[in-house]
Amino acid sequence: MIEAVSEKNLHEVLPLIKQYQQFYRAAEISDAKNKNFFEQFGENNPLGCQFLFRDSDNEDKSNHVIGFATVYFSFSSTIAAKVGILNDVFTLPNHRGKGVATALINHCLHYALAHGAARLQWVTAPDNISAQRLYNSLNTGKSTWHLYTYNNT
Repeated sequence: MIEAVSEKNLHEVLPLIKQYQQFYRAAEISDAKNKNFFEQFGENNPLGCQFLFRDSDNEDKSNHVIGFATVYFSFSSTIAAKVGILNDVFTLPNHRGKGVATALINHCLHYALAHGAARLQWVTAPDNISAQRLYNSLNTGKSTWHLYTYNNT
């Protein structure tokens, strides 16, 4: 089951955000900073929204959060349109390969399009082969662009 992250359930997704940041070797991981950052988004927020996936098929019916995805809005000059940026997709390791990430990506696509985006786009690390397998299995195009960043150091 997919739902928008809000003040009432943000605490449930924060541990997964931390694991996601550890996976990508973030230099500084702070629960307080994550809470302050992610609580600014919401389903009707023009900046974007975060979604979580609950495991409703487990035996104890506890509905644990097992995945999340975040969409931010930006713009593309090349197509002169608003675009959705799928900035995060994460599923707990023992739930991977079961359609959670695919469901989250499709949900984010529909959300972005419903909020005026012309497309949904994202990047992944070159060594994240399992994610690339998933992305290549979807009806997507793969870019040859390179991502560059200035760091505040």
